[in-house]
Amino acid sequence: MTSKTKDYDLCMGEVGDRISSSMVGGGNTAADYDYLIKFLALGDSGVGKTSFLYQYTDNLFNGKFISTVGIDFREKRVLHKTVGADGTLGRSHRIHLQLWDTAGQERFRSLTTAFFRDAMGFLLLFDLSNEESLLNIRNWLSQLQTHAYCENPDVVLCGNKADLEEQREVSEDKARDMAEKFGLPYFETSAATGQNVTKAVDCLLDRVMARMDLCLDQSKMPKLRNADGKRVDLPPGSSSGCGC
Repeated sequence: MTSKTKDYDLCMGEVGDRISSSMVGGGNTAADYDYLIKFLALGDSGVGKTSFLYQYTDNLFNGKFISTVGIDFREKRVLHKTVGADGTLGRSHRIHLQLWDTAGQERFRSLTTAFFRDAMGFLLLFDLSNEESLLNIRNWLSQLQTHAYCENPDVVLCGNKADLEEQREVSEDKARDMAEKFGLPYFETSAATGQNVTKAVDCLLDRVMARMDLCLDQSKMPKLRNADGKRVDLPPGSSSGCGC
């Protein structure tokens, strides 16, 4: 077995652990969702992570947010539908999303990285009006390789503040080149107008759910049970349906 294959198997094993822990259980028979999925928003201070998440969960924009101190989170319930290879819709899953908002300042880095391993997906944001924040995504990706549940977690890159066109320092071509270099889906977003905010999160959820389905297909799952203690059988793997 090659080193690359071993790394992949370890990664999928970690996904299995997270699927097991994210499923409804623990005697919580009143739960009205199938999975608890945790996403982490990362990026330099001031790129708009808090406003982005607020726009996603509340469809509102607050331009007066102060820098996040430490870590915070928001929540949203969504219905996710798997999409088959032929484009047909499969089974629906009720998802409880926890979207963790991290501080971008270096002084909080040791605190925020402690949360990396519990997240199943990452929204990596930079500011289109600040080129340095784009260059710093290399550092954030390096942190992810070190602290996330595997070396190749699901990440979506977001160039935020697309509404500030007159202040733009990063062209769309340059941002897309960077995204392609690291193999990341890319969206130009605006927390102020809502542009592509939901699409970016949906894309990340599609990728995470597709990875979970793949893990199930490969029979690498521990025994999964729902709130009633019954064995859970999920549908065959499907394409992510991600339009990124």
